[in-house]
Amino acid sequence: MTTQVLTSAAGLPAKGPLLARSGWGTILVALLVVCAVAPALNLLVPESSLFHLSDYLVGLLGKIMCYAICALAMDLIWGYTGILSLGHGLFFALGGYVMGMYLMRQIGREGSYQSDLPDFMVFLDWKELPWTWALSDSFAATLLLVVLVPGLVAFVFGYFAFRSRIKGVYFSIITQALTFAAMLLFFRNETGFGGNNGFTDFKRLLGLPIATQEMRMTLFVLTGLTLLGCYLFARWLVSSKFGRVLQAIRDAESRVMFCGYDPLPYKLTIWVISAVMCGVAGALYVPQVGIINPGEMSAANSIEIAVWAAVGGRASLIGPIVGAFIVNGAKSWLTVTFPEFWLYCLGALFIVVTLYLPQGVVGLVQKLRIKKGGQA
Repeated sequence: MTTQVLTSAAGLPAKGPLLARSGWGTILVALLVVCAVAPALNLLVPESSLFHLSDYLVGLLGKIMCYAICALAMDLIWGYTGILSLGHGLFFALGGYVMGMYLMRQIGREGSYQSDLPDFMVFLDWKELPWTWALSDSFAATLLLVVLVPGLVAFVFGYFAFRSRIKGVYFSIITQALTFAAMLLFFRNETGFGGNNGFTDFKRLLGLPIATQEMRMTLFVLTGLTLLGCYLFARWLVSSKFGRVLQAIRDAESRVMFCGYDPLPYKLTIWVISAVMCGVAGALYVPQVGIINPGEMSAANSIEIAVWAAVGGRASLIGPIVGAFIVNGAKSWLTVTFPEFWLYCLGALFIVVTLYLPQGVVGLVQKLRIKKGGQA
């Protein structure tokens, strides 16, 4: 009884449900679309029908859902913790490279040189696989490494950065420098990661042909389920006590320290979680796109992840997902219709959002809804 009185006096908000009834309804609709409607429109509806979902759209939507997972990961550290990373493309690429190594081993002797080694190693006169490829023939080990590799890199970097209390623009610059250094490393042929060309020409996944319509749809469904799972996990995380501390760190880190909390484990934990989410997204991205190379670690790619979160609306979880779909949908259209203007459009979009829509598209919709309700 005393505890209840103290809690009420302190004004602490009671923990509500994970999602409202309408939220669960939206999740259910999304599940039906991903698991039933999209597969039916692609596999069962004939191509001549207006309602047919083409293989191109399946691949495009699957790719954008991978990007949406990255945007969601960015929201956890930027929107809810106040840490702007310009290097999340590194974690995305690391997850992609781990999956790419497994897919390269799945090629077997079907490559151009009919060797057990990947074609690029035969071309460079390699005699055996380097130690970094030791577990690449095991799918179970690959799934584990997709989580461990980006997570370990994020942990080591984050521990020293956060312990040194590097924050703000300095942290952003360091993350971008880390990504650029990794890109230069992966460009080198002697590292054993395919150099400029990276990994491509994949044949099979789990012994099954990877270029079939059924496999593409399977990957699409897995990506959609992963996105929904990451969203629910993120929603649970930010509504917990851990999430409240993260938001307090974002708003006033010094005050949090005076209250007896050490920000280091909180910031490091959410940093690693965010990196792992990007690694999982990269692992889902590679078999759908069919290639992974060091270009995925470019500074521009990491900046785009931040743009998706800003356009959709930070600290909303659903906003970055919406932003990823808006920006990448526009990119897919503009790069075909007006390819020379795409970068100018992206820059203008970011400026407009920063100056006039600080809460992003989702924030604008919420304001309009509140305004409409007030007038009514």
